[in-house]
Amino acid sequence: MRSTRFILQVLIIILAFAITACGTKQPEEKQQSEAVIVYNLGTEPKTLDPAKASGKPEMTVLAALFDGLVRYNKNNELIKGSGMAVDWTVSPDGLKYVFKLRQDAKWSNGDPVTANDFEFAWKRLLAPETGAEYAYQLFYLKNGQKYHEGKVTADQVGVRAINSYTLEVELEFPTPYFIALTATTNLVPLNRKVVEANPDWHSAVETYVSNGPFSLASWQHHQRLVLKKNPTYWDASSVNLDKLIITMVESRDTELIMFQNNEIDIGENPPLQEMRRLISEGVATVTTDPSTYYYIFNTAKPPFNDVRVRKALAYAIDRKAITENVLQAGQKPALAFVPYGFSDGGPGKDFRKIGGNYFKDNDVSKARALLAEAGYPGGAGFPEIEFLYNTNESHKKIAEAIAHMWKENLGIRVRLINQEWGVYLNNRFQGNFQLTWSGWGPDYPDPMTFLNVYVSDGGHNETNWGSPQYDELINRARKSGNNIERFAYMHEAEKILMDEMPIMPIYFYVNVTLYKPWVKGVFSPTFGPMQEFKWASVKK
Repeated sequence: MRSTRFILQVLIIILAFAITACGTKQPEEKQQSEAVIVYNLGTEPKTLDPAKASGKPEMTVLAALFDGLVRYNKNNELIKGSGMAVDWTVSPDGLKYVFKLRQDAKWSNGDPVTANDFEFAWKRLLAPETGAEYAYQLFYLKNGQKYHEGKVTADQVGVRAINSYTLEVELEFPTPYFIALTATTNLVPLNRKVVEANPDWHSAVETYVSNGPFSLASWQHHQRLVLKKNPTYWDASSVNLDKLIITMVESRDTELIMFQNNEIDIGENPPLQEMRRLISEGVATVTTDPSTYYYIFNTAKPPFNDVRVRKALAYAIDRKAITENVLQAGQKPALAFVPYGFSDGGPGKDFRKIGGNYFKDNDVSKARALLAEAGYPGGAGFPEIEFLYNTNESHKKIAEAIAHMWKENLGIRVRLINQEWGVYLNNRFQGNFQLTWSGWGPDYPDPMTFLNVYVSDGGHNETNWGSPQYDELINRARKSGNNIERFAYMHEAEKILMDEMPIMPIYFYVNVTLYKPWVKGVFSPTFGPMQEFKWASVKK
């Protein structure tokens, strides 16, 4: 859209100067003797309420502010004593968990962290009035879904504090990944006294109370968050940083300039045109990420209420060209929903390898035939598509490439509409879109973390699509105690999802991150936040 390269460079330099001079004051912070890391999150978090957070940006900040029952260590392991739970027992039938909580944990305001805080937080997540997209994560609790649907009371939900430091949990059916679920940021405890005293407790620094490695020190909206080491944290001796400064610069080019000028220490979004150089020079680090980037069709809005149209658009994309020529960081074309890296129930068995691909990449002839069958031969009479995305160079470049493919292959035109992250999320949640992007990463190490999303009543199912057969297969997989049977159900469900195509997989992710050489102990977890800062340090 910009007329010349020169104008682009001038604008980037001016913007970078404005941010440095007026917004973040990083150089002033770093002149102190404190251990400080400046991390560019890339956007303003939509919320810092754990119950209502649903995106990676929010979860990344929340992971620094809170501790759940367990916490992943540097080896992506969950062990007793890693979080609030020092021990737990599981009944022989797998339906009852009893957690013993540490008695030395305190909130950032000095209050003790108790089992009552977990009971309160989990029931709040499930409460229909909360409107939490992630409420379904606790449908595994006895009566959890019924409470969310208003069919039973909170007292009938299978979580209760036996005493201040003992939490009892009852499940509807055995759930092999339940401990991993408790590591998610949606299931952290909340200080009941603080939350009930002020419904907007999570919106202001003065009222924000957390129990994790860091506490909230300041929040300049759309500019930066400052987190400081939490002196009341039970494991404060493991926290080496004094401050974590989180910036919200959306431009990839500006982020790189700031990184090169030592104004940020970690960048999450290297410019696509610089990707190969940054990786080859060792400036950008590439790590595996078992996540999927895909497009969502609003199946309630014509012409996407026709499965033939959805499949035509999905088949007419050259994913290999996108991963190799646009993204350039080792991403893989996605021809199914669940990515590589998830067990199929036995050692060495990979769910994706066993399931295989569900359609052929760049199958233009089949796409044209389906579009003609739907009544749009050569794209004749097909309405212009509106593609909604949040401001981000990567989303834009991918959308431009796909729009070009659809125009060339199918005669279909696309109009791109970009919005700020929070506005975009609201419109997506309310169904105010025709076509949009999504990315899904695992909350726990099981294919169910992907497939559970698209049940008919799923909190993150924004497609307006539902299938009783799909729902039944997912329900059977949840309840099955037989691993072979459970994975067979999930493969059947994924086949239905790809045959109905309410979502259109595009590629499987990798993490590409800019790290300064003096940043130590920061890593990208397989599950949860984009970065883990508990063990971060600065060694120059």
